[in-house]
Amino acid sequence: MTPDRRLLLSALAGALILPLSRGAKADDAFQFPLKDDSGAPIANYRLPSQLTTDDLTGVIWAGSATPDVTLVEFFDYNCPYCRKAVKDLDALLARDRELRLGLVNNSILAPGSAQAAKVQLAVMKLKGAPFAYRYHLRLLGKHGPVDGAVALQLAAEMGLDRAEVEHVGDTDEVESVLRRQVALASSLGFVATPSFMIDGVGILGYPGAKSMGRIVGAVRKCDKVVCG
Repeated sequence: MTPDRRLLLSALAGALILPLSRGAKADDAFQFPLKDDSGAPIANYRLPSQLTTDDLTGVIWAGSATPDVTLVEFFDYNCPYCRKAVKDLDALLARDRELRLGLVNNSILAPGSAQAAKVQLAVMKLKGAPFAYRYHLRLLGKHGPVDGAVALQLAAEMGLDRAEVEHVGDTDEVESVLRRQVALASSLGFVATPSFMIDGVGILGYPGAKSMGRIVGAVRKCDKVVCG
């Protein structure tokens, strides 16, 4: 990545760090009796029904094409808990053939996060969702800070033309997609990464593999994040 490109991406990344929407419900953060794998309460709240990912472009969808449960993760490529969650969620998808997972960028932790997100969106545009999902798994498997240079290097290692990926990632279209994704996360009150949307409920932070499995199971069984 050239210095000019890096400066441009860094400047755009700074503009993507948005405040919590006034309409979000994050202050009412324990609406349902959810607990994480350690037994601690999980921050959660009912989401505004009009805010969905249905019309959001650039979402990586993985898992079932005809799901009975859909889970959407809002993540940051420099989030340590996202690095833990990515392995657990991939294992959950492998076990649960009726689950669909959506992945939405919420690049709020560092300028490098937005740089990496733009590269990921370029990979998605060039190669489609299945390839982009494999790329996502590998990028979140990286140790240390992730930025545009790291993301571009991985794209090259996976066989993409580095210059082409960089060109697509620096387009107005990709910038607009990333802005819309981060804006949706802000509107939903997702000030932590990762955060999750499932069955109209927002979950702040990663509750752990067992807890997430219970939540998915409850939604399937009783159409609620907690049954009973």
